[in-house]
Amino acid sequence: MAVLFIFSVCYCGCEKEQSSNNVLEGILKAGEITVCTRNNAHCYYLYRGQAMGFEYELAKAFADYLGVKLKVRIAEKWEGMIPALMKGTGSFIAASMTIMPKRMKWVSFSNEYMPIQQYIIVHRNNKSIRCLEDLAGKTVHIRAGTSYEERLKSLKNKGINLEIKLYDDLPTEKLIRQVSEGKIEITAADSNIALLNQRYYPQAVLSCQISEQEFLGWAVNRNARNLLYRINCFFKIIKENGKFNEIYNKYYANIDTFDFVDLRAYHRRLKSRLPKYKEIIMQAADYHGFDWRLIAAQIYQESHFNPNAQSYARAKGLMQLTPSTARSLGVKDILNPEQNINAGVKHLKDLYNHFKKAKGLNRLFITLAAYNVGQGHIFDAQNIAREMNLDPYKWSSLSTTLSLLTYRTHYKKATYGYCRGTEPLEYINKIMIYYDILKRQGIEYNNTYDESNQKKIVVKERGRINFPK
Repeated sequence: MAVLFIFSVCYCGCEKEQSSNNVLEGILKAGEITVCTRNNAHCYYLYRGQAMGFEYELAKAFADYLGVKLKVRIAEKWEGMIPALMKGTGSFIAASMTIMPKRMKWVSFSNEYMPIQQYIIVHRNNKSIRCLEDLAGKTVHIRAGTSYEERLKSLKNKGINLEIKLYDDLPTEKLIRQVSEGKIEITAADSNIALLNQRYYPQAVLSCQISEQEFLGWAVNRNARNLLYRINCFFKIIKENGKFNEIYNKYYANIDTFDFVDLRAYHRRLKSRLPKYKEIIMQAADYHGFDWRLIAAQIYQESHFNPNAQSYARAKGLMQLTPSTARSLGVKDILNPEQNINAGVKHLKDLYNHFKKAKGLNRLFITLAAYNVGQGHIFDAQNIAREMNLDPYKWSSLSTTLSLLTYRTHYKKATYGYCRGTEPLEYINKIMIYYDILKRQGIEYNNTYDESNQKKIVVKERGRINFPK
């Protein structure tokens, strides 16, 4: 209700709509709006039975803004979305779609909400492609019907003698994986997709950009001008009140951070070391109500899955327990993997229970920071936040005030003194990158539902809808 209140108040400040038709009226009367999207890591997927995805969460926030339920319809093929929209089987498209003049012949686009650029993707050992001219004589593998196809054809018309191998609706992520595995030499991808997939396939790297800056937008039927107006108002509001950044950071935070050596080692140790402790991690995480993949990511950050790891501060074992913490939790053998993991996860849950006033990811990040530098330093950071009129239960506030505890002017007045305040920021960033990589293994791409009645719905090519019996 709070979100709806913010939206309704902000909406009153928008200019009066200049045109109207029955599209928005029908949505409001029916009490539901249908988004047409894609079932992939950027748009919509299920993780542990929960609907997720950058485009999905934006669409859900838009439905909340309108005060209606959201229906999700999945296009079986990329090129089926616009025909489906034109036939009225969806209200709008939210699918990381590039705003292109060619597409504007058929649909109207919202104001842009994310800048992107197209890049050539090659294996990191491929040093032969550094600029556009190096594409001459090469074959670029891409999905048909994309902005990449249009751009590469334009380059070919300008005299770069390249070949374009088109695939019928093969996801860009799969082509990036094929580059990483050496099955194909070259593909192309938008920057948001390319940068995120470097985590999953560190052997595939961005080579050279092939476009100027472009933008993503939502698409509506050309006669839905009042719906388009509401979408533009919505984006303006959530960019001003921070909601857009909150959703963006959930999926794209730190995508520019890429440490090839670290990620290559991580992927290798997921296969060689994690299996030894996976069952213990899963049991402990389940008992205390955490996602086991989050715990595994934290353990890797703590010890790289090394049960004998020891820090300069005498923290030991997989979850780097200090001797005092281990004793307080009844640990007899701090280097025993089962005892160490069970105690570490219990300690994490105790911290999590302490920060009940923080909500969502704020609570998780504050808890992880407390595990890393100690609960006392979090209390000090919260006190500084209050002095600065910042919300002491927002991670965005504490990520600022923790850093201040490295300066004498602040830590000399703090109860718990000096703190390496930038360390928990890096700690959390790395855990969330490792977690994101592990989560990808648990994403369900084949089960998508109409959220209002739980029926599976798939948008077929040419806009046909298939309702299973």
